[in-house]
Amino acid sequence: MIRNPVLPGFNPDPSFCRVGEDYYLATSTFEWYPGVQIHHSRDLVNWRLVARPLNRASLLDMRGNPDSCGIWAPSLSHDGGRFWLVYTDVKRLDGSFKDAHNYITTCETVDGEWSDPWYVNSSGFDPSLFHDADGRKWFVNMQWNHRGPGSGCNPANDRFDGILLQEWSPEAGLTGEVTNIYAGTDRGLTEAPHLFRREGWYYLTTAEGGTGYDHAVTLARSRDIRGPYETHPQKHVITAKGSDGPIQRSGHGQYVETHWGRHYHSFLMGRPILGPDGKTYCPLGRETGLEEVVWRDGWLWLAEGGTVPRIEVPSPVEAQPMPPAPSIHDSWATLPSDFQWLRTPHAERIFRCEPDALVLIGRESIGSWFEQALVARRQEHHVYAAETALTFDPQHYQQAAGLVTYYNRHKFHAAVLTQENGGPALTILSCPGDWPGGRLSYPAAPVPVGPGAVELRVEVNAHIQQFLWRQGGEWQPLGPELNAAVISDEGGQGEHASFTGAFVGMVAMDLTGQGREARFARFGYWPQA
Repeated sequence: MIRNPVLPGFNPDPSFCRVGEDYYLATSTFEWYPGVQIHHSRDLVNWRLVARPLNRASLLDMRGNPDSCGIWAPSLSHDGGRFWLVYTDVKRLDGSFKDAHNYITTCETVDGEWSDPWYVNSSGFDPSLFHDADGRKWFVNMQWNHRGPGSGCNPANDRFDGILLQEWSPEAGLTGEVTNIYAGTDRGLTEAPHLFRREGWYYLTTAEGGTGYDHAVTLARSRDIRGPYETHPQKHVITAKGSDGPIQRSGHGQYVETHWGRHYHSFLMGRPILGPDGKTYCPLGRETGLEEVVWRDGWLWLAEGGTVPRIEVPSPVEAQPMPPAPSIHDSWATLPSDFQWLRTPHAERIFRCEPDALVLIGRESIGSWFEQALVARRQEHHVYAAETALTFDPQHYQQAAGLVTYYNRHKFHAAVLTQENGGPALTILSCPGDWPGGRLSYPAAPVPVGPGAVELRVEVNAHIQQFLWRQGGEWQPLGPELNAAVISDEGGQGEHASFTGAFVGMVAMDLTGQGREARFARFGYWPQA
């Protein structure tokens, strides 16, 4: 069976691509570097990370990008000769404006060195590239409207001002007429357009309803690429709105016909938990799922009917599960593939790998949007434990290093080794919600420690989190139980305020500017349920 999510933890906006008998899912990475995650499968059951293509400054530099900006909704395609990747680097999220710059890069192999990008436009976000049968390429993206009520073409939400189509080529860039081909439905917030062609029809898949609990995959079709497009008889092919099952927030995906002759659609999804206040939270962020679809009367429908995707979906082929990934890293010749860092293309300034340790170079604060030494992996389970072994010699309270559960600069808990009262001590830095409520707090009194390595551990059980520490003895609690639910999409200002997911990892900061180094000998992550 295909078990959803196929990509657990923060893996949203899945672009679905087939090349022969190989299948790829490309997902958004927002402010996490390198940009875009591409997973590969040959059975739709087992998926392996094979590339993060935006891995140098000429392709991506996000220093200064606010939280939940950066890489939105990449689109991966293949024209029969090479791969094409369309991506948006968003520089502003809040307010009326969206500064969203769209680029295209290409490569013969998915895991090769991708070309320096072509800049395309900045009129909106979530673009894609359609390769028509005649060899022409068409660029499709939503148009952002900053003007306000009554000014747009969709009455449900004026900001999302329709889907634009224009021809594009590597030699000439955008050429010819710009056509607004689709205004969307009354669900509104029409974005994430993908075109495909079948039996004389052009089909347009979009995401609607926002990326929260009203999210949906909407389908429309036309005989002419420029329209007019008619909307699916039930409007939405996939949506969990109004349901109470374990899969929520489903939408934003792409259709693929497999080489087995069966048909599947990717979608993003959330698996909410209940917080201490009785509200729902998605600490794992928006994840990626697959559902089988069928053709009937020229339209796509979920194979089992309705609009709500299933946890388990029949696989098109027998598949054995891959062996689990290593639970612990204690060799650091290279950075393990499950880790990323924030914003900067100049990783050498924030960490280096040595055979026996990952060395973090303390830079700006844990709240910086420019250069912070924070290396972390996705939280993929609602119940887990993680731990690390740290050697650090702070000389000042402005120097700190330790273990962090992190969403963004306003939503994190960090157990750090710093200096308090003239000696090394452990303390907790906590920011439990979006600004303006997310001021730094200190839920634990400093705990003095001796010289040498300190081990730190965190245990997370749904909305409850507990830090622990030891130095040669048994594990001891560090501070009180903390609210883990705030480290989620909905924590703070709600489901449309932040778009990534919870991470757990290692952090070092040196606010004196001296770049004091912290050595992490190991890092382990263990699912507990």
